[in-house]
Amino acid sequence: MADDLDRRLVLATQGGLPLVPRPYAAIAEQLGCSEAEVRERLGRMLASGVIRRIGAVPNHYAIGYTANGMSVWDVRDDVVDALGERVGALPFVTHCYRRPRALPDWPYNLFAMVHGASRDEVLAHVAEIRAILHGGCRSHDVLFSSRILKKTGLRIGG
Repeated sequence: MADDLDRRLVLATQGGLPLVPRPYAAIAEQLGCSEAEVRERLGRMLASGVIRRIGAVPNHYAIGYTANGMSVWDVRDDVVDALGERVGALPFVTHCYRRPRALPDWPYNLFAMVHGASRDEVLAHVAEIRAILHGGCRSHDVLFSSRILKKTGLRIGG
């Protein structure tokens, strides 16, 4: 069960870690505890599932990936989980998940986000995915981003 310090730790980090050489030390100072305690508590919350991850969220455009395509696939239900695992493990896929179809207009049940320096690069990666899905895939499409949207996760109030 999370206590008051855990809650304050989540509040202090949910917008991102401080951009300093020792971010956990800076958070510890802010919360009035030790750096070791910050690390231990974050580790415990990760292990228990209270928080899902601590990681960087890169700006794909700033690092040269200006083409972003959500590939959508109509994959047979009996193989979608196994094939989705393989697609999600590809180094050029940043998000891969299964979603329900919305028939008759939307037959797609597997989504894989692909980033590249150009549309041609994204389409080449999509061809690699198509080869993996082979006979399990009935149809697909690629939806290219037209603008950057601000991405945020769940936030709790103070």
